[in-house]
Amino acid sequence: MRVLLMIAALLAAVFAVFMIWSLFGGNDASAPGLTPGQTAEDGAAGTQGETVNGDSKTGGGEAPAGEGDSAAGANQDNAVALLDSQVTQAELDAVYDIVIQNGRVINPETQLDEEGLHVGIKDGTVGVVTSKPLKGERTIDATGLVVAPGFIDNLSYDPNPLGVWNKIADGVTTNIAMHGGTSSPAKWYAYYERDKPPVHFGASFFYTQARNQFKLSRYAGANADQIAKLKQQAEEALNNGALGISFSLEYVPGITSEEVLALMELAKEYNVPTYFHGRYSDMEEPGTNFDTMNELIGYARASGAAVHIDHINSTGGTFSMKESLAMIDEALAEGLDITACLYPYNYWGTYLNSARFDEGWQERFRITYEDLQIAGTSERLTAETFRKYQKEGKLAVAYAIPEQDVVDAFQAPYVMIGSDAILEPGHNNHPRASGTFARTLGLYAREKSVITLSEAIAKLSLMPAQRLEKQVPALQKKGRIAKGMDADIVVFDYDTVIDKSTVEQPDLYSEGMEYVLVNGQVALDQGELNKSVRVGQAIRSEFVRFKETAGSLNWGTGSYPLVAYNDEVYVDLAAFTEQGYALAWDKLSLTYTLDKTAAGSAGASESKASQQPKSGELMLERGYQVKTADKQSELISIGERAFVPLKFLEDTGLKVSNEGDVWTADAA
Repeated sequence: MRVLLMIAALLAAVFAVFMIWSLFGGNDASAPGLTPGQTAEDGAAGTQGETVNGDSKTGGGEAPAGEGDSAAGANQDNAVALLDSQVTQAELDAVYDIVIQNGRVINPETQLDEEGLHVGIKDGTVGVVTSKPLKGERTIDATGLVVAPGFIDNLSYDPNPLGVWNKIADGVTTNIAMHGGTSSPAKWYAYYERDKPPVHFGASFFYTQARNQFKLSRYAGANADQIAKLKQQAEEALNNGALGISFSLEYVPGITSEEVLALMELAKEYNVPTYFHGRYSDMEEPGTNFDTMNELIGYARASGAAVHIDHINSTGGTFSMKESLAMIDEALAEGLDITACLYPYNYWGTYLNSARFDEGWQERFRITYEDLQIAGTSERLTAETFRKYQKEGKLAVAYAIPEQDVVDAFQAPYVMIGSDAILEPGHNNHPRASGTFARTLGLYAREKSVITLSEAIAKLSLMPAQRLEKQVPALQKKGRIAKGMDADIVVFDYDTVIDKSTVEQPDLYSEGMEYVLVNGQVALDQGELNKSVRVGQAIRSEFVRFKETAGSLNWGTGSYPLVAYNDEVYVDLAAFTEQGYALAWDKLSLTYTLDKTAAGSAGASESKASQQPKSGELMLERGYQVKTADKQSELISIGERAFVPLKFLEDTGLKVSNEGDVWTADAA
């Protein structure tokens, strides 16, 4: 009997250990799983969002039965336990404006993908995500539904009063005009702030529009004086909120490399991305997709600026997708900052009077007149009607993209989703204006299993935010569902979500989108639009400039000026080299490695660390880091200099103290 009791006690102990491990051990499923992308040496804008691999619910279905079930259950328990451990009693006692309950919540930034969670929303912000009960003035039952960050369409156009509601019905909460935009952002933003659209809105500095002031032919280049003026206007535009700089090289083939590089140097200086519709969209000489890729990669290499390639499935990758993506892979391995987007269709659309339909288009795109259809109608073209509609400037759809090119582009980890359309009066638009986001979910994730649901949501929300957020603080709180993030949320039925818009009827709303919240207000309610909700806000770039020092640091025999940024105090990283440390730079990871053991004598290195930055210099977050064997810290850049938080000195073993504005660093 005593032996049996001992065995029973042992089994009970083993079971208890297992339960504790299930709740708190194993892999941290809520730890960030999207690593910063690789940018060019000396710092390019933005980060590349890595899509989520290892979705425990591949394609949205249940994990296969078998040995993985117990592990999946343990990971799920662990993720939920960690979420709940971060919730305070005050948060549980609060009464929220809206509670979305019992949903499958997917946060692509942390790889969270769990059912039965509740989201509490207060004053337009996510207050809590938990499995514990919450109280709300309104409760939305999301049982059986997916709760995801509101989608960000970074390749849209002006948020006109008609098309914005098709965006809402497609799950889009932020509409950014980066394929186009404006040459006068101060006026553009003011206009749409007065118009009060239901979606958030922002725009690039549109180089083509700015160039039109000189009445240049689309086949002519700008001269040196014109380029200088355009660069000056672009800088003014960035300081007035423009999110980046966009070029349409195929539509304006006269744009020269001198024009592009002048603006890209500015983009590098301001830490913003450049968006490109490439120069060529086919594989017929002269001028092929490979020339497009080499041109854009060459600009990134020459300038150090970030490059985003617009709709690679129709420009730069058609008929050559695997090879075009391989060229981008090589550029990323080199340390360049390049992303791309696609729309989930195997047919493109543009205006018949554009340069894309210059002589030879049939051979270039491997189509005939019959492969063209006037958008918004069922009419296929003939040689005669082509000439007629070309004079009228009609938009035609071209059935000219191999399906495999779309699939291959979807599976590239640096390719996100952008619609390249917004519905306009007359409905002469590609159906992507209304169905891009639901089609990604319903056709390519659920039905074709080209990507997982988690990957799809990352491409629809997080990655577009990450592409722009370095200089756009508003986007740092979008594309995620977590405490403190903006309550821009879409709730959809993954079993039924699908696009309904067609070439004949591009205005049809998507199905399966049940709720869309913008700033915590319900703009789509049980599948019905609530057009009284018009709470979209301007999304602008913001820049901080150095004004004055925040004191000084006495360290050894050196004295170094301090700067303040976002409530932290920084010192020039080069001060370490003057104090006998060695710094090694890795351009792929954008990381300095600090090494005391490999250093030379103190004071041997010459640097500008003791000099004050120039007044007005930009203070930027370029994604640089510094690390030791077991510590790391984010850096900021001022000009060509990198600055590190003072608290990092303590991480390296120094004792840091201050008396007013004078700080001292000593050996601990």
